[in-house]
Amino acid sequence: MLADVEQVIQIVRQSTFAASTSDVHVNGNDAPWYRVDGVIARMDLPHIEAESIRFFCETHLSKKEYERLNGILGAADGAIAHPTLGAIRIHAFRAENGLALSLRLLREALPELAMLGLPEIVSTFAGFSSGLVLFTGPTGCGKSTVLAALINEINKKYPRHVLTVEDPIEYRHRSMKSLIRQREIGRDVSSYAESLRGLLRADPDVILIGELRDPEVMSACLQASETGHLVFSTLHTSEAAETVQRIVGVFEGSRQEQVRVQLAQALQAIVSLRLVPDSSGRGRRAACEVLLNSSAVRSQLMSPEKAVQIRNTIETSRKEGMQTLEMDLTRLVANDLISYEAAIAASDYPDQIRIAAGAR
Repeated sequence: MLADVEQVIQIVRQSTFAASTSDVHVNGNDAPWYRVDGVIARMDLPHIEAESIRFFCETHLSKKEYERLNGILGAADGAIAHPTLGAIRIHAFRAENGLALSLRLLREALPELAMLGLPEIVSTFAGFSSGLVLFTGPTGCGKSTVLAALINEINKKYPRHVLTVEDPIEYRHRSMKSLIRQREIGRDVSSYAESLRGLLRADPDVILIGELRDPEVMSACLQASETGHLVFSTLHTSEAAETVQRIVGVFEGSRQEQVRVQLAQALQAIVSLRLVPDSSGRGRRAACEVLLNSSAVRSQLMSPEKAVQIRNTIETSRKEGMQTLEMDLTRLVANDLISYEAAIAASDYPDQIRIAAGAR
């Protein structure tokens, strides 16, 4: 049997699939699993001893998180930057067969925007002086990576004070042109809402909030973006129009009109992301929807009746830098970067891809 979990991680890091492996999953007395290019598979390795999982948790989780794992919550989160194991995001939890681990393997170097395959318009977001920029999409679509790349871009180009609140910290930044301070939920502050109560008194120019989870956090981010701060955050929504409805919908009826006005004034952009298998069979390509807050969009954000027109505005505003996910998927198919079948599977509106393909 393998000696410990760390050996599994080292094997993955040294494998030919290292660059394409995003996650490793470990259960006691079972062979480990890994996710390569978005597909999960069992590793051809012996079973892992349950005790080695507990030792890994004791070693790499904070005392507070380890207590959470063994307490009524039964789950804990953490992140490490290890000299041999590399950077890892840890999720540990109790399950039917004892402790289990889901490990996100992070890249050593900070991501570069130019290497992510996103539209050039996204790189301009680093130059915004204020407003709200949201990245949306399912878990594992690259939201955290793009945010880290944008903070890295700001750090290289602009003299700003950047404050981040993350759960947990995945990429660690060193101050260059910008002063960067990173806070972690559970280690430095109890929650996103708690962190925001005093955040503006720290004199930030740029604020990164890992996720908009509740009305209090959404309200604070809208207020900060209205008052001269650039705010980045994420939501688990699939498209721009849905994102607007999600934000407005979490507030009580009497607040919704105010929130629409705040969004119309503060929003800079919404980018909805997907990772789609590359046509080569190795790696994945980023596809995205881009909404920019033009005068037409601003009017639609303020009106529940007009909000249904947002998608149509995106479709007709390509010259301004906007695009639907289907427009980007169609482009990738036309350039033989992804397969037609992969595009259909990634789309919420597959008929639009079928029509575009038929028109070629």
